[in-house]
Formats: sequence, structure tokens, C-alpha cells
Amino acid sequence: MNIHEYQGKQILKSFGVAVQEGIVADTVEQAVEAAKKMKTDFNSDWVVIKAQIHAGGRGKGGGVKLAKNLDEVKQRATDILGMQLVTPQTGPEGKKVNKVLVAQDVYYPGPSATSEFYMSVLLDRAKGRNIIMYSTEGGMDIEEVAEKTPHLIFKEEIDPKGGLQGFQARKIAFNLGLSGAAHKEMVKFVSALYKAYDQTDSSMFEINPVLKTSDDKIIAVDAKVNLDENALYRHPDYAAMRDITEEDPTEVEASESNLNYVKLDGNVGCMVNGAGLAMATMDIIKIAGGEPANFLDVGGTANAQTVKAAFNIILKDPNVKAILINIFGGIVRCDRVAQGVIDAYNEIGDIRVPIIVRLQGTNAEEAKKLIDESGLKVYSAILLKEAADLVTKVLA
Repeated sequence: MNIHEYQGKQILKSFGVAVQEGIVADTVEQAVEAAKKMKTDFNSDWVVIKAQIHAGGRGKGGGVKLAKNLDEVKQRATDILGMQLVTPQTGPEGKKVNKVLVAQDVYYPGPSATSEFYMSVLLDRAKGRNIIMYSTEGGMDIEEVAEKTPHLIFKEEIDPKGGLQGFQARKIAFNLGLSGAAHKEMVKFVSALYKAYDQTDSSMFEINPVLKTSDDKIIAVDAKVNLDENALYRHPDYAAMRDITEEDPTEVEASESNLNYVKLDGNVGCMVNGAGLAMATMDIIKIAGGEPANFLDVGGTANAQTVKAAFNIILKDPNVKAILINIFGGIVRCDRVAQGVIDAYNEIGDIRVPIIVRLQGTNAEEAKKLIDESGLKVYSAILLKEAADLVTKVLA
């Protein structure tokens, strides 16, 4: 589950990570009041107005602006709130900005130059270990750094038996070229950041940039946080941070029907029980010459209501030219699923695309007979190859 920058900073702060302070605002008036509060707290007229959407690259899209006085705060907030912000991570359609963060100016003058670093904590699935990834080249172009100068990106593996060790935090600070007070502050920052990642059951923390201020403080200027949805039952306060306006409406609808759904860009809708079978079905569709339009796992207890909900979600995608239903009847009987398909088809009415139903397992023959005798525009199959051949046929 993704959360907004301001929410991520709240979590970080609760674990002792120093962050760029700010106040979230839903309206221009609230943004102006927030700027006044920031002036009182930090004795500076300058603030940064930052769009709050679930995507990176906001600065490149015009979603992060400096304001040097209240008039500029009002103008920047007016420009950003309600805009359709397009970034490299949103796609061409962009995302509507409903909130802004009015943040303190942390690039103030001081005895030393400021420096921007990149840092993230995530799981390296190949090695089965958490890693801290970091670079001296923080800022908006970290993707370009990774592509063109990968030697400037460092990785520190964390042994799950012992967790982050002190020498590793010091090594990170050293590799970032820090010394004196800034080195000590970075050691504290890294230790607190890893603790936050570990204890919140997150799948990723990305801080870009981590800033060394002109007076050698180390703070998180941004916070991109992804929480593990499977662990949210342990963190109801974090679960409450979910913003469904930032999510795909069909994926939200699917979750409300207990369906595991992810929209893709293809032309063949998939309805499958079991994640592994769903992945195999997507492969079969590609081999047959199609492209999967979605990942959709209806679970092991599919019934007429589940099938109907899945149909409705798949059919909302105008790119879908065919639907492949692939059910293995282990826990559930195939004839019950077949009857569910027929009932759902009749209840929905005219379905504009051909449907291929492959049922294998308990009562598969009975299920095929039900489909064949239903009189509906539904093709049945028992073998996976049969289903693939039918996909090829209906897409021709």
C-alpha cells in the first residue's frame, strides 16, 4: 500500500528520523495559513509547495514549487491544487492533485555547502535479505544515475539474524563522503531509517533526497513509502492512511469484492482461481498471440456472485476483446463454477466479447456439458491447449 509523502514523514518522525517539517493542506486558504505557521515556527518566509500524489518525479512535472512570500504561496497552491500532474511514474493520463504539503525551506545558508544523497531500504528477493541502497548522486535524476553510472550506487546487505550493525551505518556515512558532525548525524539517520522500515513491515522506504544541510544536519526531504498490505492487520493506524482516490477505481472495486485484480494493457481478460494458475494463464494468452488485459484471481471458493463481480470489472476495460476463464476445481466443483458463469452471463445480459471457459478437476465433464448446452456465446475447453487454441480463434 502506497502512502503520501506527508504520511511517510509522520511514520519516519515517530522512529526518530529527522524530516523536513510541513503541514498538509486541501485548499489554497489552508496552504496560506500553513505558510504563516511555518514562518512562526522556523522564522523564514520561504516554503516549498509540494503536490501529494502516489508517484515520484513530481518536481519534473511541475508539482514542487518554491514560494518566497504569501502571495507566491497563494499562486503556487492555486496552480498545483486540482492540476492533473503528469510525471514519469503516472503515465500520460497523470494524477489529480487533491492535497499539497507546505514544507519548510531547508536549503538555508550556513557554514558549509548542502549535499543531496539518495537512500532506500528494500528487500533483495534474489538474496532473501533487506538492503540499504544509497548514492552520493541524490535528486531528481537518480534513474539516470542508475542507468549511466551504476558504480555510484552502493548496496549494504543486512543479515536478518543480527539486523543493521553499527559498522554498516558508519560505512554508509563514510561512502557518502561525510565527516565530523555530518558523519555522526548520518549514522543516526541510517539506524533510525532501518528501524522504521523493519518495524512498520514496509516493502520499501525511498528517501530522495536525503539532505545534508548547511549546518551539518541530516534530514529526509522526501519520503516514498510502500507498506506491505499483508501485514496491515498489525498496523491498523497505517491501514487508515489508505487513500483510495489515488488508486485505480477498478482495483478498489475488486478489493471490495475480495478479488485480487491488477489492470494491464492487453486485449484478453483473465479470470482464474489461484495466483500461480493466473500467471500460467497469462503466459498461455501471450503464446496464443494475445496480451493479458489483467491479472484476476477469484480465489478458491468462486461462486456465481464472485464470477459476476469479476465479469463486471473485466468488462469495464474497453480494450478487452475476449475473456478466458481458467478454473482448477480442487476445492470448488467445476460444475458449480460453470453454473455460476451461466447465471452471471444471464444476469449481466448481452456480453459483447467471446468467452472461453476452461474447467479442469472435480466434475469437469459435467461442467463442460453445462456450458455447451447453455445456448450462450461461451466456448468450453478442458485442456489448457484447447483454451489457447480458442483464444487464437476468437482473436483472429
